[in-house]
Parts: sequence; structure tokens; C-alpha cells
Amino acid sequence: MIRYALHCLDCDAAFDAWFASSDAYDRQAEAGQVTCPACDSARTAKQIMAPAIGKSGEKSARAKLKAFAAKARQHVAENYDYVGGAFADEARAMHYGEAKERPIWGETKPEEAKALADEGVPAAPLPKPFAPTPPKPDKAIN
Repeated sequence: MIRYALHCLDCDAAFDAWFASSDAYDRQAEAGQVTCPACDSARTAKQIMAPAIGKSGEKSARAKLKAFAAKARQHVAENYDYVGGAFADEARAMHYGEAKERPIWGETKPEEAKALADEGVPAAPLPKPFAPTPPKPDKAIN
């Protein structure tokens, strides 16, 4: 069994759900069977979740989470293009086939993030502990 933290792309409600496996979640989500308990929308998505950490003490759990976040930051920094404030424009261009698809990260205002979701552009917030430090302006790809 696996528990996912989910959120609704229509009403922004957060909820949890249990699935037999990650494949079971994928099949149910693709079939429109994973619905929001608040508005019954099938437009739901997984939230970023911390890994399950054993009960080896609060200090150890914190250290494991900190190490996990550091690896995530390093992965994003090494494998994603930083596009700064042009994130929404870049994401739209890729979604509509106007630009080559590639992994990107950057910044956008909350209302622009909602507009991306409304358009069906795949994008998700990157929580601060997982976001690398943005490169200096001369290194940013715009």
C-alpha cells in the first residue's frame, strides 16, 4: 500500500489517498477515477512528498530529510535549465510545441501559476528546501 498527498487542480483542495501500488494510482488517475472530495473534479495531481523516514529519532529524521533535500537541489541544479521570471512563458511555449521540451525551473506569480494549471500546462511549485540557489544573472537562460 502507498499513500499519496494529492491536490485538486480546480479548487486547490489538499487530500490524501491510499493505493495498492504506484501503478494502481497511475491507472486510476489516467481513468479519471481519482477525484477531489471537495468538488469531485478528476483534475488531481500528486504533491511533492518527503520520503518515509523510520523512527530513529527526531535528529536523525531531520538529518535524513536535509540530505534528501540537498540531493534534490543538486539534481535540479545539474539537470534543469533556470529560466527565472520567464518560467510561465517557457512552460507555455513547450506545452504548445513552440519550443523544444526540456526540464526547467524558475519563478512565477501565484496568479500566473493558476493560469498555467487552468490551461493544462504541466507545472508544479518547487518547495524552497528543494530549490537550488538561482544562478547569477549572466548564467540564466532566458
